[in-house]
Amino acid sequence: MKFTFDKDSMMKEIAIAQEIIATKNVTSILSNVLFIAEDDTLTIKATDIKVNFETKIPVEVQENGTTTVFCDKFISILNSLPSGEIEFIQNDTTVTIKPISKKVKFQLKSMASDKFPEFASTENVPYFEIPVLELKEMINQTIFAVSDDEKRLFMNGILFEKKGENLVMVGTDGRRLSIIQKPICQGIADFESAIVPPKIFNIILKRAPSEGNISVAVVDKMIFFKFGTFNFTSVLIDGQFPNYQRVIPETQESFFEVEKKDLVDALKRVSLFVEQKSHRVYFKIASGMLTITSQESELGVANEEIPCMYDGPEVEMAFNYIYIEEPVKVINTERLRFEFTPSENGMKAITLKSEPVSDFFHIIMPMQME
Repeated sequence: MKFTFDKDSMMKEIAIAQEIIATKNVTSILSNVLFIAEDDTLTIKATDIKVNFETKIPVEVQENGTTTVFCDKFISILNSLPSGEIEFIQNDTTVTIKPISKKVKFQLKSMASDKFPEFASTENVPYFEIPVLELKEMINQTIFAVSDDEKRLFMNGILFEKKGENLVMVGTDGRRLSIIQKPICQGIADFESAIVPPKIFNIILKRAPSEGNISVAVVDKMIFFKFGTFNFTSVLIDGQFPNYQRVIPETQESFFEVEKKDLVDALKRVSLFVEQKSHRVYFKIASGMLTITSQESELGVANEEIPCMYDGPEVEMAFNYIYIEEPVKVINTERLRFEFTPSENGMKAITLKSEPVSDFFHIIMPMQME
């Protein structure tokens, strides 16, 4: 096997492969990237078993062949070299890497390609297309709410489902819920609802362009994404996603509005005194004023007053401030709207929205007052 490649072109693809690979164990085939060289094209594959990546780049092939190399060391070699043409030569279990412009060569051990896992075929997959910018916004509005509790795997991913002409995505960890829906499924055939692991969505956020369409398919407990020369597949999470409609309040009795910048700055300062286990902060809403206070501790207490639009009786509520901070980061309007309904048994779920209202909202369960 022998081919010549451009260093910069290779680096872009190998960087993605390295993100997919989950282990740096030298003896594991899953630490390796698969190369298939033929017809002046190099096919590159990487996997962690659950997420697969495949792409093709043009190279000058002198001798067809297939092999795998340790991805982490290969990318380190490339990083050490200047831009330009590089030769890749395989003999038995050794790969020689030689830049054309430098009198240096590296010899890297390889592993047989027949040990590399088989990928699901992408032929005859019923792809549909959606705007990639819309998908990225939907991921941003939901991915932070996903649970990391491995005992509840069904909450370890984002619900991805079609409802009529709407694409709906939902993330929850049982204490908060983020939901967004967009009318981007016109003419798209129905598909099974899917719970998608966040890893593949993080890759889409980072690597997909911000214009044009992305091809998507949900088939046989797998999700497929295709854009440019890239093909990604991911195993879906098995399980029943919670009935999220049950926790969404049909109506809320009251609301207050604040400037996003005021709230972000106040939370940043008050959180300096927040107890790190509970992350509890208190909101006191009065006419025209929101007071945010940390839970008093041995270190002391912090509070800050910011203007708000509110006309009603004084109300107090407690939150995990991270559950406020994270959704606020991805809301792009200058004003925020908090909707709530007090009850005799304490505050019910709070609805956080943009102002003006958009196609997403966030449900936050308040904490007990202490």
